[in-house]
Amino acid sequence: MPQKVGTFINHMSSGFWEDVTRISTLMECQPGKPLFFDGDPADYIYIVESGKVRLSKTSTDGKELTLQVYNPGELFGIFGLFDSSLTYSATAVALQPSELRIITRAQLEEMLMSHSEYCVEFLRWMSMENRRMQSKFRDMLLNGKTGALYSTLIRMSNTYGRQHPNGILIDLSLTNKDLAQFIGLTRESVNRLLGELKKLEVIEQLPNGYILIKDLQYLRDKICCDDCSPDICRL
Repeated sequence: MPQKVGTFINHMSSGFWEDVTRISTLMECQPGKPLFFDGDPADYIYIVESGKVRLSKTSTDGKELTLQVYNPGELFGIFGLFDSSLTYSATAVALQPSELRIITRAQLEEMLMSHSEYCVEFLRWMSMENRRMQSKFRDMLLNGKTGALYSTLIRMSNTYGRQHPNGILIDLSLTNKDLAQFIGLTRESVNRLLGELKKLEVIEQLPNGYILIKDLQYLRDKICCDDCSPDICRL
């Protein structure tokens, strides 16, 4: 399985992954297929083997917010453990042809109770996930709309970025509307902010919805970036 720094599998031991492979079931998923809906019983946990899965939340007024796009090696669908009344608080949909490992929450709980060393690994990963979320909310609350966009671009460069001769290419096809849904802004606001960054030659929007960050330091300086490790500064 391809792995990037910061993915769930990257942080687990080989023994953990072997046992997950043993108790999980592989499933192929076509683009647009929902895996679960907001409010469904949270009985299953998923690991992406290939493809991409989008997690989103819809507000009462119909506004859709993208919470995360999951890549190979990442786990999603865990909204808690050891509580039979848990429900999903978001909706997951495959963005492209994907292969997923499915584990029941009960199987994972039993595996963690049977292997204390796995429990430590899992708690360490969950602690890191909490730190990621806290840092993301901090940036969005403290830096306003402009800072929220800049912070999101920085996090995207760590999560989906790859080296390019002119900077860092965000290897995730996004429309301006898609990007707005990551931040909770209107498409018009994102259009304006991206236009300003293009004039300053900080970014370049390439064909097919890809963004090239040409001056990452500019974005970091504008939000007084704490220079967190790539494991924390991610979407």
